[in-house]
Order: sequence, then C-alpha cells, then structure tokens
Amino acid sequence: MTIGIKSYVKRLGKFTDAQRKAYDELAEKYIIPYSENLLEMPENLTLEIGFGSGLATAEIAEANTEKNYLGIEVHRPGIGRLLWEIEKRSLKNIKIIEYDAAFAVKKMIPTGSLDAIHIFFPDPWPKTRHRKRRLVQRPFTETLAGCLKEGGYLYMVTDWEDYALHALEELTASSSLKNKYESFASAQSWRPRTRFEEKGIAKNHVIRELLFVKKS
Repeated sequence: MTIGIKSYVKRLGKFTDAQRKAYDELAEKYIIPYSENLLEMPENLTLEIGFGSGLATAEIAEANTEKNYLGIEVHRPGIGRLLWEIEKRSLKNIKIIEYDAAFAVKKMIPTGSLDAIHIFFPDPWPKTRHRKRRLVQRPFTETLAGCLKEGGYLYMVTDWEDYALHALEELTASSSLKNKYESFASAQSWRPRTRFEEKGIAKNHVIRELLFVKKS
C-alpha cells in the first residue's frame, strides 16, 4: 500500500446529538491535530488504528490505566462516541488523531516509540481490484514494524477469511516481524468484543486473530 492510496472509505452514519456535543466540547482537549512533525510520545503507548465506535478502546484503556493509548480514526461519529466514553469514564490515558492512518503513522509516529499496535476489524476491501487499499500489507507493515519497540507487538483481528490469509502472508514476509504463533493466534481474552465482530459472528464469519512481535 503506497502513501496516497486511501485505506478507508467514508461510511454514512448518523452523527447523534450526544456524539456531536462530545466532539464540539472535547475535541480540543483530546484530539492531536495532524502535522508532518513527529510527536513526543509517552511511555507504555499502544496505537490503535481505526477504532470504530471506540467502545472497545475505552474498555481496554479503563482496564489498563498504567498504559497510554493513541487512536487514529477518520469517522467523526465514532470519534464523538469515544470522546463521550473518555469523559464518562474519566480516562486520562487516551488521545486521538483524526486523519488517514497511512499518512499519520508515517509522518507523526517516531521510530521505536510504540509498545503495541492494535488493528481490529479493518476495512477488508473484498474485491480483488481494491486489495491495494488494504491496510495490513507491505510496505505499510514494515512502516508499522519500524514504529514498534523491540519486543512490541502488532495485533490484528478480522472476520474476513481472505483478508486474514492475505495479512498472514504479508506480516510473515515483513522482515522485522515474527509470528508469535504457528499460524493464526489464539483468541486474546482481554480484548472486548466489537460491534463489527458481532456483525461478523451473525453472518457466521470465522474470527481470525494475528499476533506478531518485533524482532530483536
């Protein structure tokens, strides 16, 4: 995936009054504006790309208050929902970048600054002609690996079998990453179930998890 090719599509979704109010009142406090300058990163930082409604993000952050979380998302209703969750739960350990992850990661995330990367149910781009837009493929996986500390991990979950097999191939071929499992990962019990996961299960899709670690 080359920089300049969008890895997402804008989805129509209702921007509720509560989401809009949270966005208007809290964006300045929690959203980091996109820039082409590297950020100063806190310790114990996990990056989540495409957090959707943000509910799972908030639950994970609330359960791990000693860690910091940075979410990247482009869909404003989801950002508004996460901002509402941050305020409701009095969370102090989440910041947000509202921008295309393909650009934001490359321009804003320093080398070796992340302890973990979470990518839960990214857009599968199921049509063959659209596969170039998939987020989890080279060379972007190499870019992500470069942002991880040694021993840090990249954790992806999808309910699209074709994407899971494609991502497994691409991550395995990424020189800086090593699979923690023989193939797909075991289900990680600490990860909350997401809305996209519920929809996938309702369609009888198999949930696939991939967990790769940054090589020493």
